[in-house]
Amino acid sequence: MDTKLVQQYGEDILCYRLRTARQKKRMQYEDFDKYLIQLHKEEGALRVKKWNLGWEPLLPPVQKGWKRCFVLRDDVARSKQAEFFKSILKKINTYDWSYRKDFRVRKRRYGRNKYGIKTQQLLRPYAYEIGKFAFTYKEMQCFHEVWERDWKKQPVKRYVFNEPWRFVLRTSPNMIDKVRIRDAEIEKRLYEINNYLKRNDYDARQSKILGDSYKWRYRETKKEWEKNPLHNIPIPQILDSLND
Repeated sequence: MDTKLVQQYGEDILCYRLRTARQKKRMQYEDFDKYLIQLHKEEGALRVKKWNLGWEPLLPPVQKGWKRCFVLRDDVARSKQAEFFKSILKKINTYDWSYRKDFRVRKRRYGRNKYGIKTQQLLRPYAYEIGKFAFTYKEMQCFHEVWERDWKKQPVKRYVFNEPWRFVLRTSPNMIDKVRIRDAEIEKRLYEINNYLKRNDYDARQSKILGDSYKWRYRETKKEWEKNPLHNIPIPQILDSLND
């Protein structure tokens, strides 16, 4: 409380808990921050509710591109070890999608467009994640260790399947036979929250309150660039202005 009020009305005024103009202004900011946190919680709850609505069948089914994955080779599928290799394939199989049936991708070379087959390999687990695949001792004997460089140029150990020839790629139509159930009220409320934050530029403040300071720092840095009077001005033009 302001000391002038205490001097004017005495110490008895302290029991009324009167607030100064600065304290009132600060409480307004705190209440607004609490409102932004409440909007964030509401948005998260609505997204979870939207995700848990489930699926509904799509009649008739439609095809969207082509999908490709590894399957057992015909002779391996007929052998006695078919179940063993099927168990391994289930853990290291990879899936890909393309709008072309031949999975050809455009590669620009020397100003010309050339097309090549899109490569696809089996999964090669890292040493630190090999435990989550739950390989048995017999299955681990089918892998060998290799050392590679990661994106940080650091050596990492990976496990590669010894006999990739047992699996072949197979392309099949990517059929969509179900779609997510949508709720108009949830979609409307999510749009209102997102529009309110984006239109008034409150998303940066919300990110700062929640601890995501990267977006906030980026915006502050961008504002500093805009304050620079020499930003995006050619150097010859700056020198001419100094000579004048």
